[in-house]
Amino acid sequence: MGRTKNSRTGTRKPLTVFLPCSGGNFTGGMVENLKGSGLVESVVLLTTPTGQRIPGCATLRVSSLVSGEAVRAVAAATTTPYALWILHERRIVFGQFALQRFLAVAESTGAGAIYSDYRDSGNGTPLIDYQSGSLRDDFSFGSVLLLDAGHLRRGAKEAGNYRHAGAYAMRLAVSRRAPIIRIAEFLYARGEGSSPAETQFDYVDPRNREVQVEMEEAVTGHLRKIGAYLAPRFATVDLDAGTFPVKASVIIPVRDRARTIGDAVSSVLRQQASFAFNLIAVDNHSTDGTTAILRNFAERDHRIVHLIPERKDLGIGGCWNEALRHPSCGRIAAQLDSDDLYADETTLRRIVEVFYREKCAMVVGSYRLTNMNLEEIPPGVIDHREWTPGNGRNNALRVNGFGAPRAFFTPVLRRITVPDVSYGEDYAVGLALSREYQIGRIYEPIYLCRRWEGNSDANLDTATRNVYDSYKDKIRTFELMARQRMNATRGRKEKGGPRG
Repeated sequence: MGRTKNSRTGTRKPLTVFLPCSGGNFTGGMVENLKGSGLVESVVLLTTPTGQRIPGCATLRVSSLVSGEAVRAVAAATTTPYALWILHERRIVFGQFALQRFLAVAESTGAGAIYSDYRDSGNGTPLIDYQSGSLRDDFSFGSVLLLDAGHLRRGAKEAGNYRHAGAYAMRLAVSRRAPIIRIAEFLYARGEGSSPAETQFDYVDPRNREVQVEMEEAVTGHLRKIGAYLAPRFATVDLDAGTFPVKASVIIPVRDRARTIGDAVSSVLRQQASFAFNLIAVDNHSTDGTTAILRNFAERDHRIVHLIPERKDLGIGGCWNEALRHPSCGRIAAQLDSDDLYADETTLRRIVEVFYREKCAMVVGSYRLTNMNLEEIPPGVIDHREWTPGNGRNNALRVNGFGAPRAFFTPVLRRITVPDVSYGEDYAVGLALSREYQIGRIYEPIYLCRRWEGNSDANLDTATRNVYDSYKDKIRTFELMARQRMNATRGRKEKGGPRG
């Protein structure tokens, strides 16, 4: 299986294996096991300039395992039909006939890259399927990736001189030419690791500006090649169109947040603005006292609309749809989660000012992470400064969210409709809006995001996180298709109409 013929050496084995190696005492045993499989032609150690040597192994000395230089070196050193790249410096124990399984799927499908589920500390760790919308630079392939040598070499040519985005650019290039396939089987176990050194898909601090710039450049190039790049041309919005009862509505979907809802509501009531505003609290059939708290607030302040939907099957997105179509909804709809607070009394005013100054359909602010006592916790301020007016909507397909707080021009959001889910609904509408309209940004923290055990995204188990990540990838897949279709339609119009 998978063997090639060489006139000088006879039958060759199908795999060149690449192992990160900075000194782990388990590496030698892994090398011995791999060579004993009968499928490995050679093992190449990826080391730093001071890294160790192992007899019988070639060595590639690289300063970074994610750089374009490292990717090109791996491609050049692959002398077999496939490269097996161990992505992390961890003890890897392959299951029965696991390498044969990787190769069988590769040969039968023509995949450009293959990864599989694995066991970690005795527990099975399922991953998620790769799709065209899996553009996150932190997509998890586990610790083992099999690459077709031809696709690897072609992809390496696009790894450029990146210090941080070389592996990412190569992966995107491979995905344009051949499928990236997950084997939904536990083909290996992961054991102890070495020091938490930088490895193939473990990037340095993601807030590092240099990392963000490189990743954005790589994904933008990919979008251009697949016809999904959007040039900085935006539809205009008439912010004075229509008649609304107030200029702005703060919308809070809530279920069972008796501990935090009072703080959230109070932060809205403290807002100071020259325009009329209200608060629409969509109480999704709470059972813990939240309803009584909201009823008490509404009795004391006419600006509060306490809305209990008739339906009992709504997610957060469905609650948003209820509020958006309520006759009390304002021209601008601003988000506030029931766990969180506006940072001070100017938040709502500043959001509305950006809408009118920049003539946009959506505004996103920045937030500060805090504990329940409103004390800042790491990493502090999240400002998404990777967003730029000209390219933000392209780069948004790489990152996992837009930030907070979010606010929308109500007539536009009503046309889109918010997906009735409780995770990723905000990301879905942000992508859809950005396809046509400019999104305004506020880079100073105007929102306090509290982390506590009651958060909807706290302590997620693997199965739930997989569902969330897969959903966001699917949203990106839909958006890629929409942008490709929109670009194709524009292209036909610019060339004089459809051709027969």
